[in-house]
Amino acid sequence: MKFTDNQTIKSIFDQQKAFFASGATKDLAFKKQQLQKLKDAVLSFKEKIYVALEQDLGKTKEFVDLAEIGEVVTEVDFALANLDQWVQPEKVPTYALLEPAECFVEHEAYGVTYIVCPFNYPVNLAFAPLVAAICAGNTAIIKPSENTPATSVLIEQIVQATFAPEHVAVVQGAREENEYLLSLNFDLIFFTGSPTVGKLVMQAAAKNLTPCILELGGKSPLIVMPDADLDHTVAQLVFGKCANSGQTCVAPDYVMVHESVKQDLLDKLLAKLKADFPHVNSNGKIISSSQIHRLAEMVAKSRGEVAFGGEYDAEQRYFQATVVDHVDWDDALMQQELFGPILPVLTFTDINKAIEEINFNHPKPLAAYVFSKNKDEGRKILSKIPAGDVIVNGVMLQAFSPYLPFGGSGISGIGDYHGYYGYLAFTYKKSVVVYA
Repeated sequence: MKFTDNQTIKSIFDQQKAFFASGATKDLAFKKQQLQKLKDAVLSFKEKIYVALEQDLGKTKEFVDLAEIGEVVTEVDFALANLDQWVQPEKVPTYALLEPAECFVEHEAYGVTYIVCPFNYPVNLAFAPLVAAICAGNTAIIKPSENTPATSVLIEQIVQATFAPEHVAVVQGAREENEYLLSLNFDLIFFTGSPTVGKLVMQAAAKNLTPCILELGGKSPLIVMPDADLDHTVAQLVFGKCANSGQTCVAPDYVMVHESVKQDLLDKLLAKLKADFPHVNSNGKIISSSQIHRLAEMVAKSRGEVAFGGEYDAEQRYFQATVVDHVDWDDALMQQELFGPILPVLTFTDINKAIEEINFNHPKPLAAYVFSKNKDEGRKILSKIPAGDVIVNGVMLQAFSPYLPFGGSGISGIGDYHGYYGYLAFTYKKSVVVYA
């Protein structure tokens, strides 16, 4: 994969500044045309997307249809169905001092936006934010991850076949190219990745007072109450932890199970893993061999007991689905987001104490999940955990709804998007006062 040189990056940036200034990106018909072209392009490249994502991440066609292609198509279709309404100015009451004026709130595009993509859902997280950027009337420069070379090259091909570079362009690169891009005076930066890199993005953006949307992560808990349907809980837990080999920002990072049902949960969990993910290569690939070694080192340092899994193949980038029992808060597996198919198991007896421990040790996770047959109790528990997204008796699917805002708070992120919330994220509110 050839990286983009700084001269080319600056040329694209300047072209987009000029194109945005022309006003062309704000035209409603133009927005709809570009959105439809994006959808058509993604669907026409479907077979190549399957191949690239299998090569980079070992994803199945079914999972790509759900979490990559399907999510982009959903966002486009939802935007096309609602964009006429979104762009309408909102008439508000006129304050007495402003009489007899009419007052409105309009949503104004920022300008040239920079979309920084992670490796874990490269198609989804390049194009879903792009849908919002186009709806809002911005231009966009997209930098895919250098860690998914096959998919990143394909993303560039899709964009080149669909958009004029002064409207949407892809630049390839790693840390050096990203640092140069962040030095440019973008009008908005949209970053998806780790909190560590998110802090660096925000520091760079501060030099130009550029607003940022940061989609980060964190250690998302999954709480199992004594009355939980354990078969359903296990099915959801395995889906959430093993999808994309655990490389999902809203995956359950660890499970906290009530002592009274812990053994039953473990028995059912291990039985399902043995049936569905028996071998080291039963699930998808970890992004790099260095990440394999990071996961292996944490398991080796853990004081817990490996109840299942623990095997890995660094050369082929496989890490077996792994359950580690008897884990405490100070364990090596509880210091940072795992971002892999490893599930630490913690036990509790008092739910209020468990909530306190979650909020003290890993506050403001991106997601939190609770399983209980008492839905009201589940909602009450989650109301005490200030997570970005929460679900009672389910995992992860909140990230697929165009009706719900998706984002975190504090260490798990700043800002949200999807559907109308994406349109809001890529615009700012402009007050308009009109006198006759």
